[in-house]
Amino acid sequence: MLEASQKWGDSMILTDYFYPHRDLTWELAVQCGVRHGVIRLPESEDFDPASPAHWEGLCRRFRESGIQPLVLEPLPNRLHDHIKAGDALRDRSIETFCRMLPLMRRQEIGTVCFNFMAHIGWLRTGDRFPERGGARVTGFRLEDFVPTGAAITSEQLWDNYAYFLRAVLPEAERHGVRLALHPDDPPLPALGGVHRVMTSLDSIRRAMELVPSPMLGVTFCQATFHMMGEDLERAAQLLADKIFFIHFRNCRGSVADFRETFHDNGEIDMARMIALYRELGLDVPIRVDHVPQLSCESGGTAGYTALGRLFAIGYLKGLLEMHGWLSGG
Repeated sequence: MLEASQKWGDSMILTDYFYPHRDLTWELAVQCGVRHGVIRLPESEDFDPASPAHWEGLCRRFRESGIQPLVLEPLPNRLHDHIKAGDALRDRSIETFCRMLPLMRRQEIGTVCFNFMAHIGWLRTGDRFPERGGARVTGFRLEDFVPTGAAITSEQLWDNYAYFLRAVLPEAERHGVRLALHPDDPPLPALGGVHRVMTSLDSIRRAMELVPSPMLGVTFCQATFHMMGEDLERAAQLLADKIFFIHFRNCRGSVADFRETFHDNGEIDMARMIALYRELGLDVPIRVDHVPQLSCESGGTAGYTALGRLFAIGYLKGLLEMHGWLSGG
């Protein structure tokens, strides 16, 4: 590991996660001092991800609300599902994604957070697990998982992943857009007949080396690496030059039985992780992830409700400011 004085970053870029249609989270984030966004594209058929006008309209709405989009997360499912499965619509989906890249750069979006979980994305088996003071959180228990009937092998996944990289990385390099791979969540080797391959530090390092590129890196999701059983400090050190984006999340349990927590109430030493990122000079976007649902909230997407973010963003801002290392707030 380099000495801190050899590799300081300038700042960590505070972001929050936003759905494409304005809601309370847009207002609360700006009120909390967030100025940059991790945005999701509309999945409806009336939004064309290869349309300059549609990108301009969406990003203008964010900017008018005080939010500059920086990261796209996820790669739209209606494209990405075909790419991961390697089905008949894969090539058309890849072509559309490549057409998105210059449009993203025009809007100052320089990173795409993508994953390679085919058929089953990030998965939780419940969203009412108890947390501190009666708050509710999402969690996963393998014993509660019901197989979907879908199937894909590890070999198919690696082949589809390599096919995708070979097709898109030249365009990503041309337009200066970083691809940040998120590990499988939960990082189990299989869910029924659906295999998973991005489930360990070794597999993530293999994924970085398969088609080497300066535009290919990692979304360092702390809790997912923790659930892998990896040493988080070692993982961050070994991946440091490839960490393009950070999910700041905490949890308790094991890979087959875990739940989210308040950011200060899990098994990960969150203050130490921020200090480590500072030492490694990781001046990249960071966002809080999978927040509890507070007692006064109802509805919304579990893990992404509005009020639970207030504590999480404030906690993260405090840690960043403690190190004099906050941008965008």
